[in-house]
Amino acid sequence: MAVKIRLKRLGAKKAPFYRIVVADSRTPRGGKSIAELGYYDPTKTPSVLKVDVEGAKKWIGNGAQPTDTVKALLKKAGAIEG
Repeated sequence: MAVKIRLKRLGAKKAPFYRIVVADSRTPRGGKSIAELGYYDPTKTPSVLKVDVEGAKKWIGNGAQPTDTVKALLKKAGAIEG
């Protein structure tokens, strides 16, 4: 089972709001998730990002692979170095 850390899209049409979740790679984008690590709201100025840094480090240590977008967000939050 491949576990990914990825974004789950919520919000209205043309007003996206994302949750950073841990999910099986085979589930759909808005489907069931294993854990929730935080959220990202790009519609606010400046954009709002809240991440459970310890939880993200734990999941990455256990082998979860972040997507490219989530990897950039985790670097911004200080959860991973790079």
